Amino acid sequence: MEKARVCVGPDTPKSSVYVECEKEIESYKWIESEKAGRDLGETAVRRWVKEHWWGYLRSRWLEHLQGRRFWKELDRGDFGLLLNRFHDNTLLLDRILDRIKAGQENLDIIGWALTWGIDTRSLIEILEALDINSRRLAHRFGP
Repeated sequence: MEKARVCVGPDTPKSSVYVECEKEIESYKWIESEKAGRDLGETAVRRWVKEHWWGYLRSRWLEHLQGRRFWKELDRGDFGLLLNRFHDNTLLLDRILDRIKAGQENLDIIGWALTWGIDTRSLIEILEALDINSRRLAHRFGP
């Protein structure tokens, strides 16, 4: 199924995943260094990447899909995807997005659906459109 295009207008906030992430890392590094009573430097950066990168990226990706903020490193064709799709299945979409926000992957979501007797045809259609596994970006921070 072809993606419906959503226009990225002049009023749409546009950001860089990496630029905004650097701000998050600096804030995290400062807070963690204050707690430790010394500058943690690269140790804090590595810890943030290990503990927070995937959740941070996933959150930005969901904003992009919902058309709330355009992230330039993410697929332009995905911007606002959820604004024009799945209007007949908003409850299921909301439950899937809740699980994605919680860090679950496709297999976790399919297992949940099977446990609760949810129609997997609609579920698979949504998961295929979202295509979580191809929406990964490598971090550019630290070694």
